Amino acid sequence: MDNNKLTRFGVSMDEKLLQKFDVLVEQRSYQNRSEAIRDLVREAILQQTYSDNSEYVAGTILLFYAHHQNGLVNEMMSIQHDYHDQILTTTHLHIDHNNCLEVIVVKGLAHQLKQLSDQLIALKGVFYGKLTVSPLS
Repeated sequence: MDNNKLTRFGVSMDEKLLQKFDVLVEQRSYQNRSEAIRDLVREAILQQTYSDNSEYVAGTILLFYAHHQNGLVNEMMSIQHDYHDQILTTTHLHIDHNNCLEVIVVKGLAHQLKQLSDQLIALKGVFYGKLTVSPLS
């Protein structure tokens, strides 16, 4: 641990969510909730920092969506064609009859990848989406 002063603060959380969090804390062998929360905060800050700047990064966009949502697939393809220079490859998985998972591997300026992911995640019928990036140097 570095020499920074520790500050205590309270967190209110739904009991069911806390129970799930405690399982995560145990599975990842954290000594306590505070260590787990610190790691989650660090990761969130790292992702936000990289996605808001002009650094060259690589990463993935994960999309879970309703395949039969009217016009969704066409909208997704249109957006992806607008960013064809940043998209390295895509993998499309059929989860069940109604739902699909798409993984898009990307490389480019962080703020452009964030724009791409934000547009895709905001589409009606996308249940979950996440951009994960890593610096290339």
